Amino acid sequence: MFPTLNSDNFAIFRRFTLFLAPGLLTLTTSLTLISCAPTTQKSETSSSANANVSNAQTSGIKTKVLRMGYQQAGDLVRITKVLEKRLEPLGVKVEWAQFAQGPQLMEAMNVGKIDLGSVGETPPIFAQAAGARIVYVVGTRRDENSGRGSAIGVPPNSPIKSVKDIKGQRIFFQKASASHYFLLRALEDVGLNKDDIQKVSLPTVESNAAFLQGKIPVWVTNDPYLALAEKENKIRVIKTAQGLDSPGGYYIGAKQFAIDNPELLRVVIEEIDKIQRWAEANPKDAAQLIVPFQKLPLDIMETVIRRRTLGLRPITPDLIKEQQKVADYFYKNGVIPQSVNIQEATLTPEQYAAITPPSISQK
Repeated sequence: MFPTLNSDNFAIFRRFTLFLAPGLLTLTTSLTLISCAPTTQKSETSSSANANVSNAQTSGIKTKVLRMGYQQAGDLVRITKVLEKRLEPLGVKVEWAQFAQGPQLMEAMNVGKIDLGSVGETPPIFAQAAGARIVYVVGTRRDENSGRGSAIGVPPNSPIKSVKDIKGQRIFFQKASASHYFLLRALEDVGLNKDDIQKVSLPTVESNAAFLQGKIPVWVTNDPYLALAEKENKIRVIKTAQGLDSPGGYYIGAKQFAIDNPELLRVVIEEIDKIQRWAEANPKDAAQLIVPFQKLPLDIMETVIRRRTLGLRPITPDLIKEQQKVADYFYKNGVIPQSVNIQEATLTPEQYAAITPPSISQK
């Protein structure tokens, strides 16, 4: 199991031994799904294709393979192959690896297994505290509805009525994930702290079945597990993360990879933003694309998409300040043993200008 990330055993985490939930590591194989995004006619000659590759290499692409990490909730970018369609003419292949949650994805990046992946606000802070050479590539959008897909829940017949009632209870959540920050802030809001609960760290994919069987008293979870539990009337939500003062998630990259491949990242950011914006405007169509791969009911997948805030936003000084507040919060509360300077995991303004498409630079 992924080690508990507290000051007593943080040295274990520093070793960053690769953890992949059994059965969750996958590489793209023979996906045949046709992207919903418009395709271009393949009328280019081989000489022009070679010229494109040459131009791309001189303008900021040094790799032949982009290794992407994604999480259990599914990834429309992978399913629609929008990256493959843009990068193949540039001579770049895309490989995919699936992880239980953000901490496991960050571990894999630290040991050189992946180049880029999407996580919440918390995993990169723990990774940076452990010495990982990572960089914030681009942020995810937030609005007043963000956080509806994350919740603290109890079984329907539980005597627990509010967050204040969880004092002394065993709380199951994935440490070093976005759920960690959400839980601490929820406790603080009612005058409690991390020492007032019994913390049990377990990836949501592993705790899901136990909660549905009534074996877990308090569960910090997220979609699609939350949506499934709600549909089966197995959960009573006592608090969602809506309104949480989180800066949101990010696409995080291996630092040297980001420095070496600015043009590649520019293309990737543009395609991710486009397909996510499309999904936000067409949740039912997006759900229908994901269902065959996630093996989830259509209504559940549509709920998951409707509760997410989709689209990207650039890394700005203000966003870095927001992320620094989260890092300072963890240090102040003794969750990480040393302070973290978020600025050390950023690029220069010129480098961000090179990787950020104009389509999101003003958002």
